[in-house]
Amino acid sequence: QVQLVESGGGLVQAGASLRLSCAASGRTFSGWTMGWFRQALGKEREFVAAINWSGGYTYYADSVKGRFTISRDNALNTVYLQMNSLKPEDTAVYYCAADRTVRPRDEAGYDYWGRGTRVTVSS
Repeated sequence: QVQLVESGGGLVQAGASLRLSCAASGRTFSGWTMGWFRQALGKEREFVAAINWSGGYTYYADSVKGRFTISRDNALNTVYLQMNSLKPEDTAVYYCAADRTVRPRDEAGYDYWGRGTRVTVSS
């Protein structure tokens, strides 16, 4: 049973930083892509960032490029999302996703999801 557990969310002021973590368990994740998506109140869930198994390929939404960095530690089965220069529009519930997907930006490519961690950025 694959389990993804996010942590690290919170309430911060604009310009601050947060680091989200997603701990994966339940199987070997060799070859799996890990992604972060977010859903703001009243909006559809959107892609934020993704990273392939080796970490050699990373993908970002234009809205976070240059501010967010995704990384992973395969020995710990954990993926991170370092979020800098946070803006009020980054306020959302952030979800971790995992799968052997060839569509890292597409949420339909992921079968496994965490329950989310809330990030609130005040102005």
